[in-house]
Amino acid sequence: MKDALAIHRWLLAHQVHHEIVRLPRAATSAEELPRLLAVSPAACVAVTVFEAASEVTARTEQEPVAVVASVDRPPPPAAVGTFLGVRGVRPAPAFTVNSVTDYAAGLVCPLLLPEGLTVLVDGRLAGSRRFVHTPTGERRTALLIRADHLLGLVSGKTIDLAQSRSRKARATFPLAG
Repeated sequence: MKDALAIHRWLLAHQVHHEIVRLPRAATSAEELPRLLAVSPAACVAVTVFEAASEVTARTEQEPVAVVASVDRPPPPAAVGTFLGVRGVRPAPAFTVNSVTDYAAGLVCPLLLPEGLTVLVDGRLAGSRRFVHTPTGERRTALLIRADHLLGLVSGKTIDLAQSRSRKARATFPLAG
């Protein structure tokens, strides 16, 4: 499993200013970071992993999709499904999250995600120079980094989840495989 030390070393190698923050208590999910750090939920970033159902030769395939968004605006499965143009989207079970991200479920960091994983980034995060907190995969630490630096390092497609909810038709974004 990936951890704070792996993230710290990777960020140092990329010469990105950041801080690994020790949490006052153990966290089990990114949604706990605002309370533990006494910050706004908008200042915390979480990764939600979904399973997107697509039909492949008369059988249904479940493809994992990671969505990076702020804790105060979690990605709605329907909007993700509409954007991807797939039949159904549901939250991935913990064992799937652990195996496809190499992070503990609920504590997935947007950095160091596997290349084959489809990653979508909520466009509402783009362009911000504020500092944000994100999990490190460990229960007792979080990463503090500028949002624009974080998003510059995330290898994913930026989408507008707010607009995806209101649009009926959307071009299909192929799932990585």
